[in-house]
Amino acid sequence: MHVFYIPDIVAGGIYNLDKEESYHCVRVLRLRDRDEVMITDGKGGLYLAEIVQADSRCCSVLVKNPLEDTQKRSFRVHIALAPTKNISRTEWFIEKATEMGVDRISLFVSEHSERTSVNMERLNKLVISAAKQSVKAMMPQLDPLCSFESVIMQADCDKKFLACCNREDRTSIKKEYVAGESAMVMIGPEGDFSEKEVKAAEEMGFRIISLGQSRLRTETAALYALQNIHFVNS
Repeated sequence: MHVFYIPDIVAGGIYNLDKEESYHCVRVLRLRDRDEVMITDGKGGLYLAEIVQADSRCCSVLVKNPLEDTQKRSFRVHIALAPTKNISRTEWFIEKATEMGVDRISLFVSEHSERTSVNMERLNKLVISAAKQSVKAMMPQLDPLCSFESVIMQADCDKKFLACCNREDRTSIKKEYVAGESAMVMIGPEGDFSEKEVKAAEEMGFRIISLGQSRLRTETAALYALQNIHFVNS
């Protein structure tokens, strides 16, 4: 069943899909009046709905009843990363992380960052599209680009990790993380974190971790960390 996104809905109401969603529903998918669809509000609600006016400019649906969210998790994951110089690689991570299941994504500028701006409107559209694709009732919070210092000061998870390539005293995320805990993982830019940033993170309670023997790209490292947390909880 096809999934569409409408924020702030309740069962029993009639709502309009936005212009892009309406066109996709009627022109691309060729859905018609009385066809059933699913609606996600991105905040934990998933609903069965029926099309009541199949208009490609403004499609209306009747939200009938809530559906069970079969993807609820007992743990929370926050991934923070420095956007890559090639933004398509960061976009790829955001899409795949949303599909896998992540609660919050923070983007930050590091001392060695090569990218200091992003198109948040485009990134939010990627989140919505990926959430619909994977039938997510809950969409991740996507934070605007901010400083490294802001991210470490706002971290509020049970476990806080910083993945670093150039430290001898690193530990493994598999050894440090326990199933059910909320976790935050920070992934640096292509040039890695500076020693000053590593020390600042340690002072804020972050554990310095390794993600294996291979030197991974930023987006690969972020997805690897996310997958490890999911694996421990499986």
